Amino acid sequence: MSKIENFNFAGKKAIVRVDFNVPLNEKFEITDDTRIRAAVPTIKKILNDGGSAIIMSHLGRPDGVVNPDFSLRHIQSHLAKVLGVDVKFVDNCVGADVKAAAAALNPGEVLLLENLRFHLEEEGKPKLPKDAADDVKKAAKADIKEKQKTFAKELASLADVYVNDAFGTAHRAHASTAIIADYCTGDSKMFGFLIESELSSLEKVLHNPQRPFTAIMGGAKVSSKITIIENLLDKVDNLILGGGMTYTFIKAHGGEVGSSICEPEFLDLALKIEAKAKEKGVKLYLAADVVAADDFKNDANTKVTPSNAIPVGWQGLDAGPESVKTFTEVIEDSATILWNGPVGVFEMENFAKGSIAVANAIVAATDKGAFSLIGGGDSVAAINQFGLADKVSYISTAGGALLEYLEGKTLPGIKAIQG
Repeated sequence: MSKIENFNFAGKKAIVRVDFNVPLNEKFEITDDTRIRAAVPTIKKILNDGGSAIIMSHLGRPDGVVNPDFSLRHIQSHLAKVLGVDVKFVDNCVGADVKAAAAALNPGEVLLLENLRFHLEEEGKPKLPKDAADDVKKAAKADIKEKQKTFAKELASLADVYVNDAFGTAHRAHASTAIIADYCTGDSKMFGFLIESELSSLEKVLHNPQRPFTAIMGGAKVSSKITIIENLLDKVDNLILGGGMTYTFIKAHGGEVGSSICEPEFLDLALKIEAKAKEKGVKLYLAADVVAADDFKNDANTKVTPSNAIPVGWQGLDAGPESVKTFTEVIEDSATILWNGPVGVFEMENFAKGSIAVANAIVAATDKGAFSLIGGGDSVAAINQFGLADKVSYISTAGGALLEYLEGKTLPGIKAIQG
């Protein structure tokens, strides 16, 4: 496997898988270009070396149908502005016109391909009626898998080098993220700078952490984080559990959680997680007190209450002051920190104090030399909302891919390059 920093792209065409699945408003204007800017170092490396870049991505979920609302043409002018070079566009990603546009590309030029997901072959999922017979489904799946290989091979044929810089889609075994690598030789496929930095940061956290290592896991449901929590119990010294999942643990001990979000079917599992943490010497922290409200609204009536004594009709929406104090002390004493999920409904100002305190504690620990990684959509949104994004060590751009990596799963897009 080649390393992008050591590779010379002079005179070569590179096809780069990026994640430009960015949010657009009703005028098709980009409202957050973080993912585009994250790919700039890789693209500029190729251009500065004297190579040319063919950019491919998906946008939205068009499900194999050409839909102008999901066209990457909406991205073209902004990408050109960010890169500081003209960006050519072709309204497909395979076919004769694409081959011609790629062949005509000169060193220093950029070509943006149309949305990969306008083709069913990208995801490799056939379109079938719900009542299709099993033999029909089997034949259709086999057929689309063969077409997916052909699609991937055609993408690979457009360039001399394949660069995967889309960590956000690395958990998908799609044509452009994994299968394409089968048609590239070992020295003509590599990761871009973004994926390299993601993997390097995750390596520091999950495989080579400085101690103490603290993970803060939030979110509404413990069921969505079970595998991650279980995997982290083999790695962390401290585990802070916050957000909605708190109340499943409290309820498991017979606590009164009012109308707080709770998963009664996972009470036994919560107890097993606590027992496993104790067995492994992991200190598990739950909110001892919470800010409860009589309605799920920012202007609802509120009061601080023990987390196991929330009145009927009230719901816990944020960590309370004693909990915040404990969480802060644990975090500020840590050398490695992973934050995935806020500890309250941070989108509402009156229930953001707990998450703000967690963020500030992470910043304080980082200032003292800790390595901090923020990952997961809500955590990233929170750290950005609080204006602290530039004060932590690393912010992951991935969502599902990060979660699967934290679960210990092998990501197809990573395995395809590493072998």
